[in-house]
Amino acid sequence: MDSIRNIYRIGYGPSSTHTMAPRRASETFRDKHPGVAAFRVTLYGSMAATGKGHLTDTTIEQVFAGKKIEIVWKPEEVLSVHPNGLLFEALDENGTVKDSWLTFSTGGGALSDDADMNKEISHANSMGMVMLEMEQTGMTFWEYIESVEGKEIWPFLEEVWKTMTESIERGLHAEGLLPGPLHVQRKASVYHSRATGFTGTLKKKTDLFSYALAVSEENAAGGKIVTAPTCGSCGTLPALLFHIMTNYEMTELKVIRALATAGLVGNIVRHNASISGAEVGCQGEIGTACAMAAAAATQMFGGTPGQIEYAAEMGMEHHLGLTCDPVGGYVQIPCIERNAFAAARAQDASAYAILSDGKHRISFDDVVRTMAVTGRDLSAKYRETSTGGLAKLMNKKRV
Repeated sequence: MDSIRNIYRIGYGPSSTHTMAPRRASETFRDKHPGVAAFRVTLYGSMAATGKGHLTDTTIEQVFAGKKIEIVWKPEEVLSVHPNGLLFEALDENGTVKDSWLTFSTGGGALSDDADMNKEISHANSMGMVMLEMEQTGMTFWEYIESVEGKEIWPFLEEVWKTMTESIERGLHAEGLLPGPLHVQRKASVYHSRATGFTGTLKKKTDLFSYALAVSEENAAGGKIVTAPTCGSCGTLPALLFHIMTNYEMTELKVIRALATAGLVGNIVRHNASISGAEVGCQGEIGTACAMAAAAATQMFGGTPGQIEYAAEMGMEHHLGLTCDPVGGYVQIPCIERNAFAAARAQDASAYAILSDGKHRISFDDVVRTMAVTGRDLSAKYRETSTGGLAKLMNKKRV
């Protein structure tokens, strides 16, 4: 299994699969052919179906600025490797193909042929294997991560947390409409202001919502965020960690260690299932984000390894079957609200787990395997194609 660094990618929204990964792929192919003046990029499956809403074409055109670029859309053609396919072609002056490269955006900003993704390190491949090693050595989750990744993982996670908090701060102060034809108003600033008039549980819940909205709205606006594990689900984990640190006087060190544990949870999901909405629906994105946040929160509140694993399991289990049906292909409706609700659900899962003895019938590994099967059983209409569910309904209403 690869490094948790691949779960946390710092970049710009609105989509890790449709914006971040295509940008990197375009830059790679462009730089490989500095003397070529014309290129063609063919988008397949989900990459084509929701590419315009996710600004895929805009991103590619920006990278190839000054070159002749043709973008071909083939939403009806789904390649066998993954629904998010991209074919890059370099053309000579007669339009003849000089070189080509087929790659796939597999989720969280990763490409199928990323060197870092394909370089495995000594991570255990399942939560059960991690738990067994921890039981044998007495290590905690974060100590296990350090033993595998090395001490250099901590400066990386510090940079991740810095970027996450900056996106919260920017999002809390930003106002106005988000880009695109849906005319979605930012809500984070208003929610945060309203929280000042509340006390107790209502204030804390409103603050939590505002933090999640802040990051998700920044992502929707193309701002700088951290995938956790994707752009579309980037608000859940930082919102809950920031909420806990702010309201319960937790140190930043505890947050950084919790990020390590959350990264392990996300990594296990990606290795054994998928974090791609185009492959398994939103359960792979927001469900994984909720599991990551639930585990991190439980660790911060002193949960045992069994309780941490239980919290992660509940975070995923109660998102099973969740569809990915972004209205108009934009990461706005229902994506932004889902981050806020997932943060609250993660907090509830953490509390529930801490109240328990950590014993339960369904393991985290069980629910991850179930998610993978469930996701692939979903109709393609509900896997980031915007042809079913809310997307179809709202398209009919001409939002």
